[in-house]
Amino acid sequence: MLGRRISWIVLSPRSAASATRALNSAVNRRRVVISYSSVSQWWVFTPALTLEDLDADIARAEADLPPLAPGKEQKPGRTSDDRPSLPDHLPREDVKLDIGAGACPCCGGAIHKIGETVSEMLDYVPARLRVLRIRRPKYGCRACGTIHQAPAPEQPIAKGFASPGLLTHVLVSKYCDHVPLYRQSQIFARQGVDLNRSTLANWVGGATWWLEALRMRLADHIFASGKLFADDTSIPVLDPGRGRTRTGWFWGYARDDRPWAGPDPPAAVFFYSPDRKAERPAAHLKGFCGVLQSLPPRRRGPGSNG
Repeated sequence: MLGRRISWIVLSPRSAASATRALNSAVNRRRVVISYSSVSQWWVFTPALTLEDLDADIARAEADLPPLAPGKEQKPGRTSDDRPSLPDHLPREDVKLDIGAGACPCCGGAIHKIGETVSEMLDYVPARLRVLRIRRPKYGCRACGTIHQAPAPEQPIAKGFASPGLLTHVLVSKYCDHVPLYRQSQIFARQGVDLNRSTLANWVGGATWWLEALRMRLADHIFASGKLFADDTSIPVLDPGRGRTRTGWFWGYARDDRPWAGPDPPAAVFFYSPDRKAERPAAHLKGFCGVLQSLPPRRRGPGSNG
């Protein structure tokens, strides 16, 4: 049962009792899967069966439950504490639904407002692209013949048409949301904009030049600490032309003085190297002086870190 994905649940329409039993059975199966996942990494072998799929299946089953007969109490399901609260910083847009009549529909008498019911729904406004037209008027002087014009704004990518906002969106989608560039190209194509993967890759490479100064400043802040934590992990890296991947390494360094009431904020920085030679961390830590903490060596195996 654990190797199969529960895509839908058939409920008997004969009575609410049979539907409830079917729902309870589905809930029990879900609990078994979740408890089993705590002792075995089964999701590595069955990626299609995920916890969010199970939650969706249970919600679909609850929607199919027939209404209970009058006088029967329904068992409490999801409480108000389980529902996500809507943050106060989100803008609110009021939608008024009125009866559209100035008199009572029943007797025709005058009506007056005695209150209102307010409910909230979370809405999503899809992102959209726009074109920023930079207009720079030219002015000429009839006395001396000089032409005056405001200087052109500096572009993040030389001879490119990507604004800082678009570059930020591409970088966040790639590195925070894990959306590959070819999928981003498909998303842009749905809006009628042709941005191939090579163009997006050039934008990513150009944007990293602007972020290099920030990385250096972050590294100086971290290595200035007297206590440092370090670790490394292996990652698969594409190896074009060979039809397979090779192993690369991430070196992570972090500082956090909050447990000792330190005034400096915590931070972490990562370095990449194509191998795990000792000269890599030696080059990173050449200016560090203090206590270096690290995890003990672990048993090497599939998917394990160094």
